[in-house]
Amino acid sequence: MMSRKLIRFAVLTAAVSVVLSGCGAGGLNSVPLPGVQGEGSGAYTVKAQMPDVDNIEQNSRVRVDDVTVGNVTGIEREGWHALVTMKLNANVVLPANATAKVGQTSLLGSQHIELSAPKDVPPEGRLRDGSVIPLSSAGAYPTTEQTLAAISLLLNGGGLGNVQDITQAFSTAFTGREADLRSLIEQLDKFIAYNNDQKQDIIAAAESLNALVGQFAAQKPVVDKALRTIPDALAVLSDQRNQLADALTQLGKFSALAADSVNQTKESLVAELKNVGPVLESLANAGPALTRSLSFLTTYPFPKETITNWMRGDYANLTLIVDATLSRLDSGMMTGTRWECDLTWLELQWGRTIGQLPSPCTSGNSYTQGNPLTMPYHWDQGP
Repeated sequence: MMSRKLIRFAVLTAAVSVVLSGCGAGGLNSVPLPGVQGEGSGAYTVKAQMPDVDNIEQNSRVRVDDVTVGNVTGIEREGWHALVTMKLNANVVLPANATAKVGQTSLLGSQHIELSAPKDVPPEGRLRDGSVIPLSSAGAYPTTEQTLAAISLLLNGGGLGNVQDITQAFSTAFTGREADLRSLIEQLDKFIAYNNDQKQDIIAAAESLNALVGQFAAQKPVVDKALRTIPDALAVLSDQRNQLADALTQLGKFSALAADSVNQTKESLVAELKNVGPVLESLANAGPALTRSLSFLTTYPFPKETITNWMRGDYANLTLIVDATLSRLDSGMMTGTRWECDLTWLELQWGRTIGQLPSPCTSGNSYTQGNPLTMPYHWDQGP
């Protein structure tokens, strides 16, 4: 019986010594608590860089979707932020780019680490043993103290007490002007509706203005040069001011003379225009014949309108009567030259009578006296 009491006393002493030694090292929070999550078979360790851990301590819970899946096993300083070590259950599956935030269970509840998949980017990979959640993916939800401090600032120094004064001022300003206010709201509603209807035009105008500004920006050297040149040009205009004034005066006088000339000659001008009318009308009436004659010039001596009647393909049939007598050659080729009548007299010497009478070469006969183109006409020289 005594031996059992001694054994119990020894076990109790050993337990107290272990607890006291643990308290001396880091307090009770440094001792792993039994029954916590993240201690089973297959549990793995991850770390998270946190900007602020607030009241998070060792053995604090780690939650996913409000379910406890692990616990905090260590907190240490890393530069200007905290490095939190956590152990998670083996069945916890999170992407490699998961986020870590300090959350609070309720208004007066305990704080914990909340792990979740990213909201702004698609999930990538998988969180594994030894993974580190970077500082850019960490944060904290507002705590009760921060919420109460913000409400206190709003109530005490945020101007909330002036709302009643503002409301009274609006009421005084709009008293008796309800119809005007209602009309203003209706006009404002119509204005907003019109602006909404013209939304595409406004966007197009803004884009056009942007393109115009871009063109000006691209032509900045040209614009700078123009701005440097314009003052010199204005100085030249200022120096030539008297000459410009005289030129404008002379231009006014010229305009007056031109107007007077038009007034004096308008009757003659009207008469000339009336006389030009019949000429233009005749020219218009002769238009078809004129165009036909122009087409005839390009295909002389064969009219274009009839050329297809005798040329059908790559060959044409033609019948010609060629008069190669000396008198015909003389009248056709030598008339008016120094050899005029020589061929005709040669033909007469052969005893052949020319086939066309009268002839300028047979002076002294009964038909003509000399060249009819150069000799004067006589009443008795025949038809």
